[in-house]
Amino acid sequence: MTKLSYVDLQILYLGIKNHGRFDENNIENSELKKLGIGKILDQLASLKERNLIETNKDGSFLVTDMARHILWDEKIPLWLRILRLLEIKSNDIRKISSFLELSQDQIISEIENLRKRHLILMSPLRIETGIVKMYEILPDGIDQISKTKSDGFNQPPEVGKFQIEILSIIDETIEEIKELQEISNLRKEKLISNLLKVKEKLEI
Repeated sequence: MTKLSYVDLQILYLGIKNHGRFDENNIENSELKKLGIGKILDQLASLKERNLIETNKDGSFLVTDMARHILWDEKIPLWLRILRLLEIKSNDIRKISSFLELSQDQIISEIENLRKRHLILMSPLRIETGIVKMYEILPDGIDQISKTKSDGFNQPPEVGKFQIEILSIIDETIEEIKELQEISNLRKEKLISNLLKVKEKLEI
């Protein structure tokens, strides 16, 4: 898969929002104009060389199927599209849903599953209007993207090693509590109940 820079993403998304086509006027009316004409021309040339955009006869640009396949192809599982997007740049839910052209409700469930599998990390970020949840990809998430190149993407990502280790530790601790003689059965049951709640939160 062709890797995208954040500027690549912004340009392609400009086309995606406009039914696959964009022109100089679209660029001029977007945040991209801050980059300057030279930078934009270089970026457009790079995208064209990588077969991510084509030039139409009227001078406008067309987002190719190869480019759509990266983030905007419904045949690609949503969890993988989210990981690919976060590999380009960390974002909040609003930005993720916007770039992927999906509702926040569609994104939230997948985001939570990826977080539980330790493929992405959520960090609160304070801004002028309050606090937003920023999501960034973790090394295991990048590894998961690499695996899809050889293993395909029909199977959802496996539970991370870190999570498996935690679940194993919880199981061992529960068994040790059961063997304790120094505390009452009522106390044991309460401790085990708390650990099982933690385990339930970790499991998917």
